[in-house]
Amino acid sequence: MSEWWTYHLRDFLLFTPRTYYRLFELYNAAIWPAQVLALGLGAAVAALARRGTAASGRIAAGILAACWLFVALAFHAARYATINTGAVYLAGLFGLEAALLVVFGVVPGRPAFEKPRGLRGRVGLGIFLFALAIMPLAAPVFGRGWRSAEIFGVAPDPTAVGTLGILLLGRAKRRWPVMIAPALWCAITGATLYTMHAPDFWVAPAAAALAVLAAALPGGVPRRA
Repeated sequence: MSEWWTYHLRDFLLFTPRTYYRLFELYNAAIWPAQVLALGLGAAVAALARRGTAASGRIAAGILAACWLFVALAFHAARYATINTGAVYLAGLFGLEAALLVVFGVVPGRPAFEKPRGLRGRVGLGIFLFALAIMPLAAPVFGRGWRSAEIFGVAPDPTAVGTLGILLLGRAKRRWPVMIAPALWCAITGATLYTMHAPDFWVAPAAAALAVLAAALPGGVPRRA
């Protein structure tokens, strides 16, 4: 039996890159036109978060929670589990994030987001718009066809990255617990894509690192009186 230190990440990969990208092709075809609705909801989240009111923040958090739950059930549990036995745990991770978004963002008396101000707010909105618009459009650049592009709200990578961006508009005490799951997913998908030698393996981890760094900066959005 080989020693444990002789193993590489690729030794734990349960599928080929072709199988992985084909999975997204079939998934996108099966849920069409949900992608159009998801993009519309993403634009609504950005607009609501920019308003910074208690009501708009709760609606934005509710939309994000619905997106995470959809990805948990429709992608991880129903599709990804057919090629990855660990997908059931990933579905649980996404379901947990949906619950946290409800608890910290939707429940009355728990303000979700503040109107973006300063560097942190600009970085947060930038990350979100990157996930919403640039990540899907960049699919052919990284060797993925349009049919296998990942769309915010229905696919895991842009949903996690976009959520990290929006969470930068939240208050610190409410922000950190909800950032754990999307940051963890960014690390997982980065390792998976790196193992497949995908040229975009660094995108989600880099976006997560930027979001965590911005969240750790002192100051940020001032509290309302």
